[in-house]
Amino acid sequence: MDRIPFRKMHGAGNDFVVLDQRQGGFEIDAAGAVAIADRHRGIGCDQVVLIEKRRNTRTNAFVRFLNPDGSEAGACGNGTRCVASLIAAERGLLSLAIETISGLLRVEMLADGRVSVDMGPARIGWREIPLAREMDTLHVDLAAGPLADPVCTNMGNPHATFFVDDAEAVDIARLGPELEHDRLFPERANIGVASLKDGVIRLRVWERGTGLTLACGSGACAALVAASRRGLCGRAADVIVDGGSLHIEWLADGHVLMTGPVAMSFEGTFDAALLGGPR
Repeated sequence: MDRIPFRKMHGAGNDFVVLDQRQGGFEIDAAGAVAIADRHRGIGCDQVVLIEKRRNTRTNAFVRFLNPDGSEAGACGNGTRCVASLIAAERGLLSLAIETISGLLRVEMLADGRVSVDMGPARIGWREIPLAREMDTLHVDLAAGPLADPVCTNMGNPHATFFVDDAEAVDIARLGPELEHDRLFPERANIGVASLKDGVIRLRVWERGTGLTLACGSGACAALVAASRRGLCGRAADVIVDGGSLHIEWLADGHVLMTGPVAMSFEGTFDAALLGGPR
């Protein structure tokens, strides 16, 4: 295959290069993901999303998420919503199930054009995050600069959410890398900085393996769960990210729903040489 087709999509500015591997013909490894995600020499994206053949009859596809550093993310809410919108349009579906390495995610197409994904249960035990040692995940002993006392949550990926007076005033681009790689996180962590006003959460996220993004779906879910656990808001709220707005709801059964927009930026093909030659 000399040229490989792709779609460029985003959810609230969280952008993806989506590659359909259901028919085979090419492979994407860590180095390939790095090349594709490069915003200067490749296509550029927060994550490369691979649609693979479903692995059981209860699902519509198996989806993988590769970060710009070549590492693999467990789950990506915005990426899942983008892929689900493609498959729903392809097959005329209003609901579907997407399988990831972190589990099964159920997705609904809403009448207003938004897409809602059930991100599964919020996991809040220290071993589930995971943390390197036993600790109360509601008040974690971690600090850097003006950031301290985060709440830790696993939403398919580990998250540490710091609450501050003004999320926009924090230099998360400087502090994020240090906190992401702290020894407390054996699998690294996504670092969120959040502030609340009138029941709305303002959030910025440094994503592990990616950096500062315009939106982080699992981070928005983690922020809502963290704020609710702290008594800062109820079990549902709008989360304002740099790229737009996501609505998050923490259900009574522990599952977290994320609802928001998806958009197709453009479609195209790229030379297989970008991956180091034909595969």
